[in-house]
Parts: sequence; structure tokens; C-alpha cells
Amino acid sequence: MTTTTPWTGTSAVPGGDQGPQDGGRAVDAARWPDVARLPASSTARVAVARALVLRALTALPLTLRLGGEPATGSGPLLHVRRPRAFFRRIGADGLIGFGESYMAGEWDSDDLAGLLTVLATHVDTLVPGPLKRLRGAWVRRRPAAQRNTREGARDNIHCHYDLSNELFALFLDESMTYSSALFPRFPAAPADLPDAQHRKIDRLLDLAGVGPGTRVLEIGTGWGELAVRAAERGARVTTVTLSWEQLVLARERVARAGQHARVDVELCDYRDVRGHYDAVVSVEMIEAVGAEFWPDYFRALSRLCAPGGRVALQAITMGHQEMLNTARTHTWISKYVFPGGLIPSRQAVDGAAADAGLRVTEDFAFGPHYAETLRLWREAFTRAESQVDALGFDRVFRRMWELYLAYSEAGFRSGYLDVRQLLLQPTGETVR
Repeated sequence: MTTTTPWTGTSAVPGGDQGPQDGGRAVDAARWPDVARLPASSTARVAVARALVLRALTALPLTLRLGGEPATGSGPLLHVRRPRAFFRRIGADGLIGFGESYMAGEWDSDDLAGLLTVLATHVDTLVPGPLKRLRGAWVRRRPAAQRNTREGARDNIHCHYDLSNELFALFLDESMTYSSALFPRFPAAPADLPDAQHRKIDRLLDLAGVGPGTRVLEIGTGWGELAVRAAERGARVTTVTLSWEQLVLARERVARAGQHARVDVELCDYRDVRGHYDAVVSVEMIEAVGAEFWPDYFRALSRLCAPGGRVALQAITMGHQEMLNTARTHTWISKYVFPGGLIPSRQAVDGAAADAGLRVTEDFAFGPHYAETLRLWREAFTRAESQVDALGFDRVFRRMWELYLAYSEAGFRSGYLDVRQLLLQPTGETVR
């Protein structure tokens, strides 16, 4: 069934040229208040933003067009259709404003992922060095409401994963796997995706030593494909999720696979799981935990791992300084896509794991495969425009989701982000 969310619904009636527009229609202010209105911003702030943005963009390998003026440069096109609104949003809210401007239809590109890859590749040089010290004056702090307490984590997961199972089915493959695949060849074709997802899952299960009789705990069920795959090896699986929509469909998929006797799908916070397991696996779930609760997460992994057991994680990572900057910042992604989320650095993983009595003994990085996975998802989502509309999601939502997928793809194509499979094993030391 489709979940009603704040993101769904049709746009309001057409408005005047002075208001933010969604394809010629006024943006629905009830659903998208910060997209429907232009933020307050001083003339000086907007002027500084304009000067900095133009200075950065004109030095990059891209084509820039402001309003109806002739285009300049070469490379992926950034067409700013409403320059005054575009610079005003950036002047007021930085990168959040950049994203909201796209959602409002104030700028476009003929190659969105390519454009964002250019920006991500040159992210360290976009702002002059001396001005980086003033970063705190331009960014917002993360809202306290997004903290991943038990209640907060449920709300944050609901915001993204309970949008609609049908929505995710429109761009994921039949395995309903929402994490990086592992491809045998590049470029990948849509038909390659199911096998590539199984290849990724099987590698992680091999890393965890999953076989007949293995007691497996999965933290973060998704829609159940890994649990089914582990059960088909003869393992006994407990898998936990905070998403009600995923719980219902995962149980259905486990039953259809004939594995209901081997798999228990539970609505449960990782902090409340009890027992001991030979293998603890978790795929791209650490990003939803939040830095404040990484110690709890790794202590849970250590506590739940039986003597001689293994912990296998698949995790997105970023550079350590980039993580520290992001941790203090309310970003467009944290506002609209993954509230409460934070991508860790490998250094942060090592530190939190060591404090919990675990150490990383194997590390396999495969970031380019995530870029390919996201490209296939983005192209499938774009092709499904009419079906997305039919589910009740408006055009602003579609632009938001397109930007999210392209933004993520660019992160991996530029090397700003990576994804890795990590094996963690107990050190035998006392947990601090």
C-alpha cells in the first residue's frame, strides 16, 4: 500500500512570475514551505554569494547560462533560469538553498550527474581558503529533533523508508536491494543489476562466514533479500528494522521464498536486540545511526557477536575532515532525504570499533560500483515519471529525488565518497 507523506500531492494552481514555480505551477506551500517561498537575505549577502558562485563556476569545466544570456564555458550545462532567486537562496542557505532552487525549478542541467560530478571533484577549491574560516556564518546546525534516540531514529527512518514500497520498486531491481551492487563489468546494464546485487550480498555473507547452521543477525532488513540469501545457505536468521513498510514486505518476500521457518523479521531497534550470533551483518545502516550513537552501535555489534564470531559491515565512507565538517552542518540531504544521517570516515569506524573491542581485519572498497548502481537507479526513476505521479508524488518531489540520486552518484564518481565491505572481529580487550 502507499503511505501518505508530506511529500505527496499535486501542485497548487498557477501563480505569478514572482513566486517560485514548479514547471509553470506554483509550488505547494503546505508541502514544501521552504521551496515555495524565497528566504530573507540581505542585499550584501546575496551580492557576496553571487560573486563567490560566479567566481567558482567560471573556473570549472562546465557551461554556465544565466537567464537568457549567452552560455559561456564548456562541459555539462548549468542553466540558471531565475538568477535572482538562485543567488538569493544560496546567499541565505548555502547548499541547502542550491538544492531548494533546483526543487523550485530555478536551475536545470542537460547532464545533472555530470554537472554535480564536476562540482564534487572541485569541492575543495570552490570557496577561497580565507573564507572557509567563515563557514560557520553560512551554514546551519543540525536540528536537535533529528537526534537518533530510539524515538528519533524511528521518525528518521519513517521519513525515508516508509515513503512507499511501490515508489522504491519503480527504480530498484526485482531483488529490492537498496545498496551498492558489485558488478563484474563496466558499463553496467539494467539487466546486470539483480546478479550484481546478489554478488555483493554473497561476498558479504562469505566475509561473515555464513553457512549451514550459522546464527545470523542482520541489522537493517531492507526488503529482506540478504536474509533470504543467508537462509538459502542453511543459516538461521534474525533481521531487525525500524521501517513498518519494509517489515511487511520483507515478511511477504521471505514467505514467498519459502524461508519463513529460517527467518524472523522483527520491528526492533538495534540497541534492544538480545542474544549471541555467529555472524552479525549490516548493510549501509551505520550511515543512519548518527555520530552521537556510533559508540552504542559498535557496542551492540560487539555484545551480540558470539565468541569466535564475525561482524561484516557494508558502509559508505568519506574523508575524515569532510565528515567532521558535515557532522556540524545541516545539509540539503539531512533536511530532505536522510534526517539524522551522517556518513562516517574510515578513521571514525576504526576508533568506534576499537572502543567497543572490535578491530577491522579486512577492507574491500568498491566506490565506482556505487556510481554505476546509482546511475541505473536514476535512469529507471526518470523513466518512471508517470508512475511516480500516479502514486501521488508531485513534481517537486520528483526533482528532489532526481537531485538526490544524481548528487549521490556524483559523490562516488568524484571519489568524495566510497563504499566498502569491512570485516570486524573481537580483539579480546575490555570494552571501554
